[in-house]
Amino acid sequence: MLVRLSSQEGAMNEIRVECYAGYRADQRPQRFALRGRVFEVELVEDQWYAPAAIYFRVRADDGNFYVLRHDEVQDAWTLDAFRAARDPVTQNGTLEVKR
Repeated sequence: MLVRLSSQEGAMNEIRVECYAGYRADQRPQRFALRGRVFEVELVEDQWYAPAAIYFRVRADDGNFYVLRHDEVQDAWTLDAFRAARDPVTQNGTLEVKR
């Protein structure tokens, strides 16, 4: 299930993002704080560009997927979408348990 967040949700989708800065500032997100909880980015699954913004689809340490949007003009980050992780089932149909 993918949840798109509207801009009307205001503070609900405002986040604080810490980034790796390599050859450019805010090159890729490493962790983010949302509603008082800090999430570590385990994987940047995809990234794409729009006029004046960069989007990152990331998997966080809670196993869920988040689309983070960086508005380069305002230097502001928002949470654009969320998708809950699927059930941890392996290809052979057995339950996979994380420890």
